Amino acid sequence: MENPFIYGEIVPDEAFADRETELDRLVADLSSAQKVFLISPRRYGKSSLVHRALHTLSRHGALTLELTVSSYSSYLAFLEGYARALATVETTWQQARAWLADVIATTRPELRYEPEEGGPGRFSVAFPLVRTAREVNRLANEIFSLPGRLAADRKRTVVVALDEFQAIDAFDGGEVEHALRAAAQQQRQVGYVFAGSEPSLMEKMIGPRRPFYKAGPVMRLEKIPPAVFAEFIEARFARSGIRAEPGLGAAIVDLAGNLPYDVQRLAHETWDDVRSSGGRRAGLEQLHATLTRLLSEQDTMFEAVWQRLTLAQRAVLRAVVLQGGRELLSADTRARHRLGGPSSIQASLAALVKHDLLLKEGQQYVVIDSLFREWIARKTY
Repeated sequence: MENPFIYGEIVPDEAFADRETELDRLVADLSSAQKVFLISPRRYGKSSLVHRALHTLSRHGALTLELTVSSYSSYLAFLEGYARALATVETTWQQARAWLADVIATTRPELRYEPEEGGPGRFSVAFPLVRTAREVNRLANEIFSLPGRLAADRKRTVVVALDEFQAIDAFDGGEVEHALRAAAQQQRQVGYVFAGSEPSLMEKMIGPRRPFYKAGPVMRLEKIPPAVFAEFIEARFARSGIRAEPGLGAAIVDLAGNLPYDVQRLAHETWDDVRSSGGRRAGLEQLHATLTRLLSEQDTMFEAVWQRLTLAQRAVLRAVVLQGGRELLSADTRARHRLGGPSSIQASLAALVKHDLLLKEGQQYVVIDSLFREWIARKTY
């Protein structure tokens, strides 16, 4: 039997939980060539949602491509990756090479193909003659116009997904945004989804006085309803031949903080432990045994993270766990957990958010990694 729960990678259709409403909306907007901004905290399943939407659009005839912006170490490297992805959409490398050499006029691209035994091989694009910032910007204008050229040449809708889009700010934020917005708004047959997992940065990018202000619809991904997620977990257990005792799904969702990544991880590891022991039933006892094992395996890493924090940050982080992330500035909370003044607490909260340890949801702070939250509750004082 294969484990029915997947985490740490793009989730395939059969293991995808809920998100029907978000999927339908995203597919509809991209089908009509909208420029969509998808904003989501980490571990909410953003990339899996985008991948599934592109798969659906591809089945309906659209040409689709996706890039993770944060994977590139420079603006030029991103442009090279973008050009390669556009040139190789549903075509042979020979045709891709001819098309790209024909449409790039500002410089001579260096195009290489490296065959791989038993695989499709690797097609690479480089622009070795591009060196100055002006030359990069000139090339960017040309590359960003290519989706429109591709749609016209193939006479098909093109859909571009740029994941971790907030990372362009590290390249040359203002210039990139202006160039990409100018090109995208002229492309009537090209849909874009600009997806980002740092909500504060993404909100700034679509704010007033920024190029992408009111450029297209904004989707903010929320958590999956707990009851729906719990039912999904128990159903997946049952289909795999292991019976989930009543309440197991709800307990997994609660312990994992209802974060899709963490829910799938805890369910996956619990399933593995039950299967390894030869069991056919999974209940709270097995769940807590799995949780204890995971905490033990992560102990050294969590200890290292804890040691890197200041004493004030440790106190505030522990208070977030014990208080459920609420009323952290009240006099009672400050006295109970020996915290400093309000300004000191706010400074620690800001640092913990910046370190990607905390996330603010409305008026509540939550520890992003549910295992780390449990470790703090059990191992710190």
